[in-house]
Amino acid sequence: MRGVASAGRARDWVDRYERAWRTPGTDGLAALFTPDAAYVPEPFAEPIRGLSAIAEFWEDGRAGADEVFSLTAEVVAEEADTGVVRLEVVYGDPPTHRYRDLWVITFDDDGRAREFEEWPFFPGRGRLAPGD
Repeated sequence: MRGVASAGRARDWVDRYERAWRTPGTDGLAALFTPDAAYVPEPFAEPIRGLSAIAEFWEDGRAGADEVFSLTAEVVAEEADTGVVRLEVVYGDPPTHRYRDLWVITFDDDGRAREFEEWPFFPGRGRLAPGD
């Protein structure tokens, strides 16, 4: 039986994700993701599976735990074992780049993500396929 999402579980998870991103290393991932979690970094991408693969992806994707960024997040929906969060991330001071993102998080009973899917959007990239 799937667990019922408690009020604020998605917000709490985002807060813990941000703290882990700002912390050196990847030890904090075990508190965020199940050992066999699937992480989909963008639509149509193959899932990254398991903590060690997620840790490698995580380290490849950041400049370091001390990189300057701000993150704002709003929980859009939370029902049963799934949360949807809208985010905006701005890197640098002064800002060098930014993007908006939707996260779809499917939780286990302990509040860890067993499935995590990102829908990132970057300024200047249209919504039409090449050639349209």
